Amino acid sequence: MDQFAYPAQFTLDEGGTYMVRFRDLPEAITSGRDMADAVEQAADCLQEALAGRLVRREALPRPSKQRRGERRIPVAMYLAPKLALFCAMERSGVNNSELARRLGVTELIVRRMLNPKHETKAGKIEAALRALGKEAVVHVSDAA
Repeated sequence: MDQFAYPAQFTLDEGGTYMVRFRDLPEAITSGRDMADAVEQAADCLQEALAGRLVRREALPRPSKQRRGERRIPVAMYLAPKLALFCAMERSGVNNSELARRLGVTELIVRRMLNPKHETKAGKIEAALRALGKEAVVHVSDAA
């Protein structure tokens, strides 16, 4: 089961700025004026790093276990289903064309489903996941 929340390390530097790093995503580094700003910046940074990997069709690392002193940063609700679909396709060895065939749509529709900048209705992602033998389950937890 894939969960889309990544641990982030927040470090206070000498200037009073919080530096944020994601050990699972080395390219994802940001900072914030204070802790609240750093958490907000971390969420934005995480979305951009994952969206970039999705666009480039690069592997998406599974989130590591959270360590002491780290905070889990959840993936935005608009992006998580697209990441889940991409991961399911990769693990199933199914490309865009094959998924399009299974869904009875054009390959362009599948490309749009995987495009982080394209709004895709949840029902379309759910249908695509079902075509891969998967289902999406929403999990709600207490905020950090």
